[in-house]
Amino acid sequence: MKRNSEQSIRHVILATGISSVVTQLLTIRESLTQFQGNEIIIALILFNWLVLGGIGTLAARLAARGTIRVSVERLAWLSLLIAALPVIQIGAIRMLRDIVFIHGVSVGFYPTLAYTFFLITPYCLLIGFVLPYSLFALRLEDPDYPGARVYILDNFGDITGGALFSFLLVFFCTPLQSIVLASALLLAAAVRLFVPPRIRRPGVVFGTLATAAVLLTGIYYETASLEPLEGQLVYYRESPYGRIIVQKDNRQYTLFEGGVPVFSNQNLITAEEAVHYPLSQIQRPRTILLLSSEGGVMQELAKYNLEHIDYLELDPNVTAVLQRFGLIQPVPNLQIFHRDGRSYLANSKQRYDAILVNLPEPETFQINRFFTDRFYQMARDHLNPGGVLSFSVAGYDNYLAEHQRQKVSSLYNTARNHFAHILMLPGQKIYFICRNVPVDPDIPARLAAKNIKTDYIDGFYYGNLTEQRIQGLNSLVDPDTPRNYDLMPHLMRMMFAQWFAKFSTSPHIFIGALLLGILAYLLRVRREEFVLFSTGWMTMGSEILVIFAFQVFFGYIYFQIGVIITVFLAGLLPGAYLGYRFARRQIPMLLLTDGLLILLLLGFIVTLGLAGDRIPSAFFLLFGFAVSLACGFQFPVALHLKKDNDPAAIRFFSADLMGAACGTLFTSLLMIPYLGLYWTTVSLIGLKLFSILILGATYARINAKAISVL
Repeated sequence: MKRNSEQSIRHVILATGISSVVTQLLTIRESLTQFQGNEIIIALILFNWLVLGGIGTLAARLAARGTIRVSVERLAWLSLLIAALPVIQIGAIRMLRDIVFIHGVSVGFYPTLAYTFFLITPYCLLIGFVLPYSLFALRLEDPDYPGARVYILDNFGDITGGALFSFLLVFFCTPLQSIVLASALLLAAAVRLFVPPRIRRPGVVFGTLATAAVLLTGIYYETASLEPLEGQLVYYRESPYGRIIVQKDNRQYTLFEGGVPVFSNQNLITAEEAVHYPLSQIQRPRTILLLSSEGGVMQELAKYNLEHIDYLELDPNVTAVLQRFGLIQPVPNLQIFHRDGRSYLANSKQRYDAILVNLPEPETFQINRFFTDRFYQMARDHLNPGGVLSFSVAGYDNYLAEHQRQKVSSLYNTARNHFAHILMLPGQKIYFICRNVPVDPDIPARLAAKNIKTDYIDGFYYGNLTEQRIQGLNSLVDPDTPRNYDLMPHLMRMMFAQWFAKFSTSPHIFIGALLLGILAYLLRVRREEFVLFSTGWMTMGSEILVIFAFQVFFGYIYFQIGVIITVFLAGLLPGAYLGYRFARRQIPMLLLTDGLLILLLLGFIVTLGLAGDRIPSAFFLLFGFAVSLACGFQFPVALHLKKDNDPAAIRFFSADLMGAACGTLFTSLLMIPYLGLYWTTVSLIGLKLFSILILGATYARINAKAISVL
């Protein structure tokens, strides 16, 4: 093979890595927006991505056996297709969601899994297939070309793509602009693969122009692809923290952040309840802390002539949009902080008469962190004597379902650990009024004593919130329901179960089928493949751990998801390089890195327990880098163990991907919701201990054979 052909193939491998990671990150972010920020969607996308990639890699066996002819030109055509598909994929995610599912309704686990699976299938199968196919193309003229070198090239492209997206594209480009820029690199690299006489053929020219046309069309229809089925899109902006959209329907403006409706200018009932239920309890409120807001809240707060209102909103772009469309009105003594609520409380000494939490239902880890034992402790420590904390969850009409009763009980028991008196008020939302002095349920009377006029509360409170109904709700609390903690998120387990119960389904069927599939797979793999299977599981399990832990302590994973994935990719490259250099030592090196992974996980769990909120974000990134460094080290070592032939390369690529897919899904779907972060970490340690036992037995058997020969 000519030197320039080898270089062109290497450029294609690098460009494919860049494009695939940018596409993966944007697919995750688009899906988070389409499915209301549910972090489970991250795991489903990664699981489907890895499984499909593994299937694509296994399909490359056909090329290794000669069933599919290997040629540089075919690699060029595959690369053109891979360059065009991301635009189609992102467009399909945006436009098909409300066609496949009923507009505005919640979607169950199995439909979500199937929907994401089929949308990304073409792209992921090709991505999985093209990496070993590129290796075979390189070996056409150089049969000894190292498979580890292709692995390293692919990792370098992945890292470059992650860094490009996380530190540049996410700030300056829309999603489809980012896709086009990344795919344009692959388009240019693919064209170089066509040798000069063939590049002028009509088919090649047409394929190149068609790919370029698809990319340009994506940019042109960026905004049009976001038009809602109902109402009118009047504002759109991509923020590092989430997509911001304002829709107008008649005279009502609604702001959507990350796909979730968070503000409306016509929400009188919620505004009055959110403000007057808690503030009615305080004789003369002066200082208030607002964590997010509702339409009309500021006007209701203005009735109290407050001396100080601190309003926390993480994203400054959201605040600008709220003010532009009049969703929050300027009121005296209002001070806006663009900070995360928990970070603000952890670093502030300011005390308040009331803390009003106006957040959506705690269905995600990002929101759940404001409904945990640690948050209630922080809120209590920032209240003046007699101060009040108020928060709410979804209400009910006549009957409180068991899952909802357990959710309310968990919240009550958690808050009761820090507040002596808690009153729950039923309605469209269930409001929790928490104090260390008694709470008076006669809200209208207390407001009348303050001469504060309201529309909904004055006219409908006594009719809707009877004494019997209030007592009935408070009597339903189950004192044995576990509390909700940051690292043992009992509420998330319940919300997860409620998600399945809503659609009369269960995760057990899927988990059982997956376990049977894993068992069948493990019965066929060799010991070295199991080591890489467990390493892939460990890598993605640790990545999911970091993603969820980061969400718990910092709460803006939409922004940081690219950085976290990039860091995990970044460690693979130097790890693979070091493994390539020390591959001759084989099993001892595999044992050493398995032990290192166990020590890293032990350090992770101890740090979480001791430091908690004081952990800097850099810790999670350093941990991710160290884990991926050790995992990347193992691939070339295991490959060298089997003499780096084509069948071994395919099996090891596949084992790594399959393990990563299982680690992604089991960690997010089963371990974290049901076991919490602590026991999930312990489970990953147990997996690696089992890997060490298998490697140790293999090493002992090899040594025994060597001694018998002597």
